[in-house]
Amino acid sequence: MNASFTVKGRGRPKVKLKKNALPTLEYTTNGFALVGGRLRLAKGVTIPVVWSRELPSDPTSVRVYQDNLGHWYASFVVQREAVATPDPDLPGIGVDWGVTTTATTTNPSFDLPHLGHRRRCAAELAKAQRTMARRRRPKGHSPSKGYLAAKRQAARIVKKAARQNTHDARVWAKTVVDHHHLIAVEDFKPKFLTKTSMARKAADAAIGACKRELVDRGKRAGRKVVLVPPAYTTMTCSGCGERANHRLGLGVRIFECPACGYTAGRDLNAARTILATAERDRASADDVRHRIASFRDGGSDAV
Repeated sequence: MNASFTVKGRGRPKVKLKKNALPTLEYTTNGFALVGGRLRLAKGVTIPVVWSRELPSDPTSVRVYQDNLGHWYASFVVQREAVATPDPDLPGIGVDWGVTTTATTTNPSFDLPHLGHRRRCAAELAKAQRTMARRRRPKGHSPSKGYLAAKRQAARIVKKAARQNTHDARVWAKTVVDHHHLIAVEDFKPKFLTKTSMARKAADAAIGACKRELVDRGKRAGRKVVLVPPAYTTMTCSGCGERANHRLGLGVRIFECPACGYTAGRDLNAARTILATAERDRASADDVRHRIASFRDGGSDAV
């Protein structure tokens, strides 16, 4: 039996059977060829390909995989020339993540609002899932064609929302990277929200995809990208640097500094604190570094 072990939290590892995983095939240069716009694999297997774009150079390897809709894709590894990124016209920007507004920045014109693609598909997805429940056969029986059709419909709805989130994240990240030299990003881990009441909103906001796209594009463009841990960013005043001695509840949306009287939106103040933390520590260019939000000392440098 071919199996791989995956560890989730504590306890014994769970066995993931190979038959339950989606098929994936990988070939190097000697295992495939491109002939007349068709992909020829080993042992004479020829596959027609619908090309999404032209290959800039000859591929060195290919990965053929299947998604949950039953569609097959071919991912090629190629070499391409680096495209020069235009010089930014703005110095820096701070990004704070949230579920009401996906990304709140120090410049409101670059904010990423919560678009709610999964929420708009919720009713249609629930209908497909109810159809699956009605057509499900008892355990041990092969699934019916109606059940498989409903399952594909549910997967199609989920895939559509995911693609919309990915597209919006790419467009927004490109806009931010093209206009800023320094990008200070909250190093937010949305995984812990899966066990809270905000799990659905966090999944709909797709914070992880937006953060990953912003960091990757910033590094490729040669921007200065700084990851700031979220600890104390909400409690620290971006005006004077004084830290509040109590946590702010999620219901408190306005930050008021008791020391200097500075007042701003909760997320906007956090974004400005993140940017000030990155500017103070002077991270090196073309690198992703972590900074701790504190205005009172020099901070730590843990790469």
